[in-house]
Amino acid sequence: MKAQNLKTQAAPTAEAVAVDREKMNIVIVGHVDHGKSTVVGRLLADTGALPQGKLEAVKSLCERTAKPFEYAFLIDALQDERDQGITIDAARVFFKSAQRDYILLDAPGHVEFLRNMVTGAARAEAALLVIDAAEGVQENSRRHGYLLSLLGISQVAVLVNKMDLVGYQQAVFQAIQAEYSAFLDQFGVQPVAWLPISGREGDNLAQPSPNMPWYKPTGIGATVMGVLDAMHKIPQAHDLPFRMSVQDVYKFTRFGDDRRIVAGTVASGRLPLGAQVVFYPSGKRTRVASLEVFGAPAPQHIPAGRPAGFTMQEQIYVQRGELATLEGEPPPKVARRFRVSLFWLGKRPLVPKREYLLKLGSAKVKVQVESISRVMDASNLQSADKRQVDRNDVAELILSARKPLAFDLAREHKELGRFVLVDEYEIAGGGMILEDLPDAQKWVQDTVMHRNQHWETSSLGPEARAEVYNHRPALVLITGNEREPKKLVARALEAKLFHTGKKTYHLGIGNLVAGVDADLQGDSKVEARDEHLRRMGEVAHILLDAGIILIVTALDLTQSDLELIRTVVAGAQVEVIWVGRQHTTDLVADIHLDDNEAPAAAASEITALLQDHGILFKP
Repeated sequence: MKAQNLKTQAAPTAEAVAVDREKMNIVIVGHVDHGKSTVVGRLLADTGALPQGKLEAVKSLCERTAKPFEYAFLIDALQDERDQGITIDAARVFFKSAQRDYILLDAPGHVEFLRNMVTGAARAEAALLVIDAAEGVQENSRRHGYLLSLLGISQVAVLVNKMDLVGYQQAVFQAIQAEYSAFLDQFGVQPVAWLPISGREGDNLAQPSPNMPWYKPTGIGATVMGVLDAMHKIPQAHDLPFRMSVQDVYKFTRFGDDRRIVAGTVASGRLPLGAQVVFYPSGKRTRVASLEVFGAPAPQHIPAGRPAGFTMQEQIYVQRGELATLEGEPPPKVARRFRVSLFWLGKRPLVPKREYLLKLGSAKVKVQVESISRVMDASNLQSADKRQVDRNDVAELILSARKPLAFDLAREHKELGRFVLVDEYEIAGGGMILEDLPDAQKWVQDTVMHRNQHWETSSLGPEARAEVYNHRPALVLITGNEREPKKLVARALEAKLFHTGKKTYHLGIGNLVAGVDADLQGDSKVEARDEHLRRMGEVAHILLDAGIILIVTALDLTQSDLELIRTVVAGAQVEVIWVGRQHTTDLVADIHLDDNEAPAAAASEITALLQDHGILFKP
């Protein structure tokens, strides 16, 4: 469900539409029934931010339905919310002060809607956290406080609401302040203000309250509105190194337009015309030939926060998910293993060895939980000895990705250090990358990056070859144990593809061992195998760059072997076939072939897979 936006201006004024008006996103959070929506509704009413007639219309509706009027009804637009008295989605409220324009996100307090709360808070630059004076600090008061810190929101004002219900007693306010301060101190959060308020009565919202003469402001403001105006706008990312996640690469063919435009949004820094751009994790580089903006003259640079498109002087092959940077600026981290802090909202627990999809920027990579360092109850920050992460738990753990990922640490770049995890097609968790960790294939990644930096690109791009060949390049790995007919299947597939006009080649191990690998005879078996796979991958990389469907047979490939090969061929399509009913390694294959299956039938099954995966273009 999507909450309706409450537009609070009947007609835009010159001030409201001024392009230089500062805008700020604020989220308001807290335990269910602690009065967040009431605070927002009363704040809008007291500041004159409501459209003409809105307040009267809601009061009239309450009279007709025999319900007591609540200021929360001004923003709880969903019928389900009114019926149940809770906020389900993160309603967006627009209003303004003399200083700036605000988007106030009213996030749900109920534990069942934590995902919605996190979604709303992720867009915020500051937060108001509401605690009921009568109920005191509750489970979600603590959980929300911790989540705000996890999301990197450092400006938090604590509003102790419903002071009218406790007789405006100073002792109640001070007790809550002492208890909650001690909790926030555990993870380094120092609120910018503590305010005793009443959302229903309007105390200390837009004007100082006469009901609490004992209150002496110690923060950045004496009222909620004063605190909002005193909060500083998070600096734009212009001063950070240039970062742009590649959303897509567009190729134009009509009217003689042969441009290939790399498109995305500039997350930080600025992209100048003529700059040398380096893509990670591949390490490929090119120079910006032109900057492209839809419906406007080409600029000399594109700043942070703006959509960007640029053409390349050297026509290298890049794909969605790569991270564009500028040569000479600090590079991002590139790793397959990283330590993270994560909040889990999934229906199923997060467990080691199960595969999840990690999304960061435009990059998507499959990951597994390698190990769980600790699991905490976010409501009290107490560690639990657990081997899985249950719903609403916070954990620190190590993730291992199938392929290298480019990122910044969360403390250095908020946007490119935060990720979400998808489980069964649903966003089930999110967190921050705290540290990049070494892995056994780091030497392969470094070799590949060095190669890509010195790669001499062909004048024929991959699209041109695919259009002529009627297929895309791919590496087909056929593996299994020693007695299985891997080569027979490979040769049948090669023949089938060749006789339908495809550019294909079967690379047998013998083609490498006595030639490319002749100098490896004295190395240990482990070292020789890894180097052999790397060299095989390098040969494959060249043939794939030529647009060929390469078929390779190998003995008992493991998942680690596959990841090494994928690292070397850097983004190429890899299809994995296991021959034989007995699966003797941990390899995750695309197809399992029975050892009694005729080679011709096996070749047809693999061909169908290549068509389904978009490698072979259907006639």
